[in-house]
Amino acid sequence: MDDLFSQSPASEKIDALRAEIRRHDELYYNRATPEISDADYDKLFRELEKLEEAHPELADPNSPTQRVGGDPIEGFTQVKHLVPMLSIDDVFELDPETTDTPESELIEFYQRLRKNLGRDDIDVTVEPKIDGVAVSLVYRHGTLDYAATRGDGETGDDITHNVRTIRSVPLELPGEAPELLEVRGEIFMPNEAFAAMNAERDEQGLPTFANPRNATAGTLKQLDPKKVAERPLAFLAHGLGAYEGPELATEDGFAALLEKLRIPRNEPLIHATDLDKLLEAIGRIDRERHDLDYGTDGAVVKVSSYEERRTLGFRSRAPRWAAAYKFRPEQKETLLKAVTVQVGRTGVLTPVAELEPVLVSGTTVSRATLHNEEEIQRKDVRIGDTVLIEKAGEIIPAVVKVIDGKRPPDSKSFSLFDHVGGKCPSCGGPIAKEEGFVAWRCGNFECPAQAVSKIKQFASRKALDIDGVGETVAEALVSRELCSAPLDLFALSEEQLANLNLGSDDEPRRFGEKNAVKVMAALERARSKPLDRWLFAMGIRHVGESASKELSRLHRTLPELASSPILMALRESAKLEEERKAVSPRNKDHPPANDEEKEHRQQEHDRLKERITELADQLAPYQVSPDVGPVAAESVLAFFESDAGSHVLKRIDELGLEPVSGNHLPEPGKADTSDMPLAGKTIVITGTLSMGRDEMKRLLESKGAKVSGSVSKNTDYLVAGDGGGSKRDKAEKLEVKILNEEELRDLVPDL
Repeated sequence: MDDLFSQSPASEKIDALRAEIRRHDELYYNRATPEISDADYDKLFRELEKLEEAHPELADPNSPTQRVGGDPIEGFTQVKHLVPMLSIDDVFELDPETTDTPESELIEFYQRLRKNLGRDDIDVTVEPKIDGVAVSLVYRHGTLDYAATRGDGETGDDITHNVRTIRSVPLELPGEAPELLEVRGEIFMPNEAFAAMNAERDEQGLPTFANPRNATAGTLKQLDPKKVAERPLAFLAHGLGAYEGPELATEDGFAALLEKLRIPRNEPLIHATDLDKLLEAIGRIDRERHDLDYGTDGAVVKVSSYEERRTLGFRSRAPRWAAAYKFRPEQKETLLKAVTVQVGRTGVLTPVAELEPVLVSGTTVSRATLHNEEEIQRKDVRIGDTVLIEKAGEIIPAVVKVIDGKRPPDSKSFSLFDHVGGKCPSCGGPIAKEEGFVAWRCGNFECPAQAVSKIKQFASRKALDIDGVGETVAEALVSRELCSAPLDLFALSEEQLANLNLGSDDEPRRFGEKNAVKVMAALERARSKPLDRWLFAMGIRHVGESASKELSRLHRTLPELASSPILMALRESAKLEEERKAVSPRNKDHPPANDEEKEHRQQEHDRLKERITELADQLAPYQVSPDVGPVAAESVLAFFESDAGSHVLKRIDELGLEPVSGNHLPEPGKADTSDMPLAGKTIVITGTLSMGRDEMKRLLESKGAKVSGSVSKNTDYLVAGDGGGSKRDKAEKLEVKILNEEELRDLVPDL
């Protein structure tokens, strides 16, 4: 008879895999001594995922597979701390130019310890002050129970769903863990990871974070743990909260417990037994902090003995036995000699300050990012200014401010557009600033600076589906100077592809004949892909998949699109509408000065309105979908009107490529309505359906529908699966008919 209390083979295997993966996580993230390759780790991880999928009854929220994040939560719940989570009083380093003893506030703290404990020499520990977000991790019987922020010290936000995604936080403790262990520590973003993330945000035209702490705090406020899992967060322990276990007498005992339980802790932990040694330890932390992998703005001093801590006690908001000594940020003045503009992989133009070299925080700084034009104008930074420099997060050189009184008399306010002459510094293509974004972008499909990302987009499944050309191959093609733009793919030979080195010169890795044949076949198929796929592949700003389909419906070829009267009418109409609102005599922000001006503005308003009506009448027969509005029209026309756009058309012609629409109107303005049940209907899809959204889209289009990506007053139906969110809300507001799948099939029986 089977032992009812024995584990099943699947359960034993899952437990073994979880334990092994946890061990490798601890070695990799906390010890920096990995034993296996990333590929071998991925194999273990996938094996565990498959077993857990096959045995949902064995699910465990602390499994390593849950670190990728679960479903979004509705909001944060409040957790009452088991022991008040107090802050630590700051003592500041004073300006050495105004005092002989910059550590005077620290000395006063140590003297209070002497007075309250009744002796001269007090054993204290000194450790770096991590510039992160304070967190409490509560373990019960060796398992993470919950994690919470400090909040007001009494209660904090439950952030367990986010903390589970942080690889350096152990979810299960090894060996005989205490029955209850509350570990206090800091969640932070390592310096290099923060710099890489900010650089990526810069390239995407997104606002950058001012420092790693802001980035960490913003991340932990996310309600979607999957987004948190994408951010490079880490954790270090530095304090003890509630505890039920063997007695701990000193800070060293707590440190030993953390080591035993493999909980990463703050280091170095320096002992100082008198005031001189304390000042020496503070000096060491100040010297070495620039080499740490996290931002630190000071040193934390704590009485080592737990008994003496109890004797000293607490004030209302902070313990009397600890202090945080804050270093003054190192800042230097230097000359901003010039501004250069770099073009990132996604086309974002980033201004960079070229500086007179200056030593800051241990390294020579000669360049500093200015992030974007808005940041420059906010600080009023100009070429020739004397500026104050510091390292944001101890790693990224940043311009703090302009030094008053040292500006040259002939200086001019900075305009990025004027600085680059309205053209991309890399390719001369048109640049534009997207509404709602602060970054200027190059929109040239063939910009060399964007070659890798553009080739990747060009070859993607929803674009031209060039199987075999992903990011690695794209990077190799660009770095080996075989391609500087996507269209160069069509000029490659099979031999060049086969011999393409995907590795380094020291460790070459050939692409190979089989892969080359596959890519050449995919390129041949791409030649006959319809116009909408080509438009999506070109990655023109504001032209996504839905807009590409609509543009293809309205135009037969690329040259026709390049000189489109439809797009010109959309652009003109939007421009005139702005003018009409501005000139209106009822404009509250700019009312007419007198009756004469009011009459004149009314006449101009009526003239503009008449022209707008004419344009609307011209566009009416085409039934242009909201997927192609004035912004998309302007973006497409600006591209093809530029030298870069003309070059693309010429190159496409030279390569013998002739993308043609597969869904173009038979005659302008006259859709084919023959026997199509959804002809002339505009439909939007939302929520989770019984089939993939792409498949549903193709089915609806095959029945004559136009499938749009957004709900508007022109939408006929919203097809809604589970969920739906904002699109469903907007449809209800606009009184658009909402159909579920069953109702849709009643409407179109053969769907």
